[in-house]
This record gives sequence, C-alpha cells and structure tokens, in this order.
Amino acid sequence: MDKAKLQWHPAFGAALRITLQDEMKYLEMYEEYLLSKKPLQMDILIIKKLKDVPIRKDIGRIFRKHNVIEYKSPGDNLSINDFYKVYGYACIYQSDTDKVGEINPEELTLTFVCSHYPRNMVRHLEHIRGIRTEYQGNGIYYLVGDPIPIQLLILPELSDRENFWLQSMRTDLRAGGEIRKLMQEYEKHRKSKDHAAVMDLITRANWEQMEVEKKMCDALKELFAEELKEADSKGRTEGMQQGVQLAKQVLKLAAQGESPEMISEKCSISLEQVKEILE
Repeated sequence: MDKAKLQWHPAFGAALRITLQDEMKYLEMYEEYLLSKKPLQMDILIIKKLKDVPIRKDIGRIFRKHNVIEYKSPGDNLSINDFYKVYGYACIYQSDTDKVGEINPEELTLTFVCSHYPRNMVRHLEHIRGIRTEYQGNGIYYLVGDPIPIQLLILPELSDRENFWLQSMRTDLRAGGEIRKLMQEYEKHRKSKDHAAVMDLITRANWEQMEVEKKMCDALKELFAEELKEADSKGRTEGMQQGVQLAKQVLKLAAQGESPEMISEKCSISLEQVKEILE
C-alpha cells in the first residue's frame, strides 16, 4: 500500500470523536475550519459548549472554550514554522469576528498532535519564547509560559486505555497481539462510521503487517465479511443498472439506423458486445 497517499486527517478527526465520545455532548467539533474567505484553515476546531463542564479525558483537560488542533500524520514532522502558523491561526480566529473581543483570548488553547517528539521546535520555544515543557505522562506535554495554554500530544505514547484509537493511528502496529486487539475493539463498534473510517485507514497503513500475520488476515476478512458482502451487493446492483442503460442506448442507436461498428465506437464497447445486445 502507498502510505504517502493515505488520507490521515479525516481518520484523525474520526479517532478524536471516538476518544471524546463520552463528552462530545459538551463539545462542537469542526474539521478543516475555514478561518476566512482566504485559503486558511485549521485542521480541527473544538468549541466547548458548556464552560463549567470539565473534560475528563486526559487529552482534553487543557480545553477551554475555543480549542485549535494541529495534526501531523506519521510521516510528517512538527516544525518551528508549524508552531507559528497555528499560533497565527488562533490569533486570526480570535480577531476575525463581528464584535471586538467576541472571542476572549483567555478562552483559547492550542494542541499540537504528531508521532515524533519535535525536539527542534521545543528547543526553539524554550530559548526564544521562554516556553518550558512539562511532561504530564502518557505522551502529553504542556508547553508552559505563553498566555495561551498549549499542549503537545505524541500519539504512539498516549495511554492505550484512554486513547486507544488515536494511539493506534500508526504505521508500525505489530502483527499478532496489537492487530488482534485492534480487531477485537473494532468488532465492538463495527456499525460506527467513525470507527470504520479509522479502521480502514489503520488497516491500509499497516497492510504489510496484516499480510505477515496470515491467520489475522483471514480473521480480518471474516470481520469485514458483512461490509464486503454489502459492497459487493451494491456493486452488482449498480452494474445491473449500468447494463440496462447501455442496452437501451445500443437499441436506440440501432433503431436510428446506426451500424454495429458505429454503435461500438459511440458506446465504447466491443463489436461482440453490440451484437449480443442486438440478438
């Protein structure tokens, strides 16, 4: 599978909804939130609907009213420029309102999510901005010293118990135990569109490991048997509908006096197929 072309961001949004599902009733989440009419957009914006309701999930404890989230897929690094870009997004978001002070700057937070600890960025922030790093445990770092609360999440280090689906968004899942647990967790939520989106991405990103674990591959096929059956049924139905439309077009052209050769060219099918329909 071509991992470079995988669409990580939609799956990250889905995994984030899964992780915060118990408290999503207190949150509003917008993906690729447009900052203005110009092509500037955040990866994720989460708005907390009730100010006094605390978010218990460890990755959301820092959340205030308006929470800007920047996500980097496993192959990307979080750079100094990324920090200033997202910080700028937050400033634009705060200022691009109808009323002055409509968004209280004290109600903003920034969350940076990546798969690798950004040493250069952290070093720069410490030396240039006076922002120090405080480790909260399980892959969560608070960047302290700026008026805006900032946190850094390292996905592979997140708590498996608290953030299973976010933590699983990697390209290095191990065949056997990890993949088996992934399948068991998915089985519990196989009717959920968000779970299906994340599972599809993780499966594609770890296809080589899936193939190594042959028994797990067979189990995976069984797990997705229902989805494959539905997709096949849908494909067959669509195919039949397309076949009917094609036959109608061939018969119509024949009735207009077109030769089989000309019908073949106009319908982009073989001469044999034309003759079969006309027989």
